[in-house]
Amino acid sequence: MSKSTVSYLWREPHATRGFPTGVSLHSHTNQSRETLDFIAELSTDYGFLQPIIRWAENRSVQCSGIRPDYLRSYWTPPLTPRLAFELERDQIENALQIAGLVSLTDHDDIAAPLLLRTVASARHIPVSVEWSVPYANESALPGGKPTAFHLGLHNLPSATASNWIARLNAFTETPVAARRAGLLGEILAELDAIPSVLIVFNHPLWDLYRIGAAAHEVLVNDFLALHGQFVHALELNGLRNWAENRAVRALAAQWNQLVISGGDRHGIEPNANINLTHAASFNEFVHEVRRDRISNVLFMPQYKQPWKHRILNSTLDAIRNYPHFPEGSRRWDERVFAPNAHGELRPLAQLWNGGDADGRTPIYLSVVLGAVRLLGRAPVSGSLRLAWNDSSQMRAALME
Repeated sequence: MSKSTVSYLWREPHATRGFPTGVSLHSHTNQSRETLDFIAELSTDYGFLQPIIRWAENRSVQCSGIRPDYLRSYWTPPLTPRLAFELERDQIENALQIAGLVSLTDHDDIAAPLLLRTVASARHIPVSVEWSVPYANESALPGGKPTAFHLGLHNLPSATASNWIARLNAFTETPVAARRAGLLGEILAELDAIPSVLIVFNHPLWDLYRIGAAAHEVLVNDFLALHGQFVHALELNGLRNWAENRAVRALAAQWNQLVISGGDRHGIEPNANINLTHAASFNEFVHEVRRDRISNVLFMPQYKQPWKHRILNSTLDAIRNYPHFPEGSRRWDERVFAPNAHGELRPLAQLWNGGDADGRTPIYLSVVLGAVRLLGRAPVSGSLRLAWNDSSQMRAALME
């Protein structure tokens, strides 16, 4: 019998009573490669940015001969593995006054936990990853587009983690037409057979690859029908909105699945939800979820803030400069990579031709960044917060 509880710290200030430990799941470090799709989304969500961004793209061609390639370009989150670990641990230990466990899950990469294991305070951090799983099933969606699901694979065995990540990435990179239909099931079955591994279906109802919400939901249900026996929980995502997370709870009930936390932090705001547990180690936590079928999700106060405002702030985190951070993470243009004239991926800081007052950022791009950053400043920020207030969704969630 599965037992999931969901609580909200601003409504239940004593929710942690009786729990000695909090667990932060699903957050990212500067080892993650993130797409630049958010630029297109910004120009869609904020109409006034569209002509500015188009103008900047044209200026890029004129000044450097390079047209922005959002498909190949990527950015990395600002926090180093150590800063990310400390941010998540400190929120639990300082704000909640309980012990903190942290599982960092970069996209298809385990460098962060391996690096952290050389630091005494993080020696026992689990080796975890967010695996990008291409998925298409013609029987479920004839003629439909393929998509991809993100699976949080927590606590891979240390001795074989590098072999696992090579195998997982080889599957991801194989063209859909050449992929054996049963191979995914074989991989998941092998992972499920390792008692210490936790498999979480991250943000299952987010149509991340924009194939259409209905088509995406068909494939989600198809995936759960074929492979749900190897999935240990569905994620309530700290960066997705109330309505989507309510739908995930309904989906979990439909498939007799637990729900579990996953903050999905990319910026400098700590995860907006965690798990409360009686476990003293990550192995014990996995046992509690997998064998005892218990999960206690706690939403932190930041989740109460309007969703669009939080997404905007996360975006702004990506284009801010952090002079006090380690070298290589301080400037936003050191964390964004794009093809040069020869198609080689390089940090933007190496691609500039002419700049603003600091001699580095092109003036046309400074205009774009200034327009976007304006959204995060008072009084604009406060006005947007009021306009985006989704308190009715919050009330509906609290009444469940």
